[in-house]
Amino acid sequence: MTTIHLKTKIKAPIKKVFDLSRSIDFHLHSAKRTKEKAIDGITSGLIGLNETVTWKGKHFGFYLKHQSKITSFDSPYHFTDEMIKGHFISFKHQHLFRKTKYGTEMIDILTYETPYGIFGKIADSLMLKTHLTEFLMFRNQHIKLHLEEKKDTQ
Repeated sequence: MTTIHLKTKIKAPIKKVFDLSRSIDFHLHSAKRTKEKAIDGITSGLIGLNETVTWKGKHFGFYLKHQSKITSFDSPYHFTDEMIKGHFISFKHQHLFRKTKYGTEMIDILTYETPYGIFGKIADSLMLKTHLTEFLMFRNQHIKLHLEEKKDTQ
């Protein structure tokens, strides 16, 4: 089992950060470099509790599908998406939000388990964990920049 834990400080109200984090449309915009598309389930707008989305994106030179479901939801403090179908044994992404004196602290806790035994563990340590960390950091920076550039975030 691998866990990625990230914190991002954003000078914007918690509700705006929460909603942008669950926006299918914004995810598509921020994940253009992996050619992400929402191909089934909720394919635009804001995803909510018990809703699913199937993503198709290019990772490591291959188009891969990943279907997830929102399994926990408490606006604007947290939501969790978990893999239903995909290339992992398990994949759980917790999105946590805390109101702070400067705005919002957004916390990602991604826990996953790779298939293929020792070969999956090697691939994880050599490239997968780095890839997923960079993917999340890139997305978080897009959220941060988008909201901090807006003058109406207060």
